[in-house]
Amino acid sequence: MEAYKRWVRANKDYVHSLESLANGLTWLLPERFSESEIGPEAVTSFLGIITAVHEHIIETTPTQRNTGQVESSSFPYSLCITLLKDLETLVEVAAQQIFGDDRKWNFIAATEATKVLVRLAIFWNSGYKMVLHGGESVNIEKGRDAYNSQQRQGHFANPGNLNGTYYYGQAPWNLEGRALSALSRFGANARMLSEPTWLLRVQHQQAIMEPPIKTAEKPSLSSILSEKGVYGGLFLMGEVMFIVRPLVYVLLIRKNGTQSWFPWFTSLAIDLIANGVLSYVTALRTIRKDPLFDLSNQERDELRRRKLMWALYLMRDPFFMKYTRKRLDHTQKLLEPVPVIGFFAEKLIELSIGAQTRYTYMSGS
Repeated sequence: MEAYKRWVRANKDYVHSLESLANGLTWLLPERFSESEIGPEAVTSFLGIITAVHEHIIETTPTQRNTGQVESSSFPYSLCITLLKDLETLVEVAAQQIFGDDRKWNFIAATEATKVLVRLAIFWNSGYKMVLHGGESVNIEKGRDAYNSQQRQGHFANPGNLNGTYYYGQAPWNLEGRALSALSRFGANARMLSEPTWLLRVQHQQAIMEPPIKTAEKPSLSSILSEKGVYGGLFLMGEVMFIVRPLVYVLLIRKNGTQSWFPWFTSLAIDLIANGVLSYVTALRTIRKDPLFDLSNQERDELRRRKLMWALYLMRDPFFMKYTRKRLDHTQKLLEPVPVIGFFAEKLIELSIGAQTRYTYMSGS
């Protein structure tokens, strides 16, 4: 297994190229969206799982300098979410063929419930930070202000310490860094030689008696509520609403059917309220004009991504059958006489209509 991991990490560009080609060809498999065909979806799920495992191997490379995605010290929640998303379409197709259209929603609901539990675990494990890309990305980036401040100061302006040796920023291999490193080692050795033995013993005793400096702990639920007050509670509520929205949607479809407007409107309302609450509390300023919630660049992108996901409501029943499908058919008739463009438009519309028949392709979860 370790040999395979080393091969994947050494040939990551080659692996990415093969995976992209294979995943693209799956859309051309015969009867990709047939109600009775499990084979193409099994192939797609298998390729998705392989891709997710390879990405996890590459992201957890021990020598990787960018540790933003490394989860080697904890349970790989993001990998679990990715694997569940790769399997859920296969689960839907298999359940539909074996148990029928109505009973398949029991299995889809079980899949969504599992994803909700994993995302809640991610939310708790991250110290109640915003869940990025449905949990597939790890949210450990600093706030934007802190990040920009660090960038303005520059990594090379703050000397660090590693095993008693001070390096000039993060690049001890350059000429200036090596010179300063040598000076700091010389100063440290000279100071140790010049200090009397009794002083060294006192410093050693103080180091033993004084508690070590603790690293910053992730905030707890009580600390967030005490520091942010009502707005902290609103932030938590908005994030939890976003996490549980897909499960609520599936349970309502299971009860009312796909052609009922009640699941559609309820899901849309939860999305609007959750995003509205998050946008409101994250835009608030303190008395000193500082942001109440210091969002990172990734978190701001996540808020924008969630708003873009609202476009999927155009592809969900009953809105799709009543409005979107008619527009697609009308567009196909207009472009059909046009050479080349008409062919590609027909194929694209055919794929869109086929993908719409799968809940998991349009769930946005």
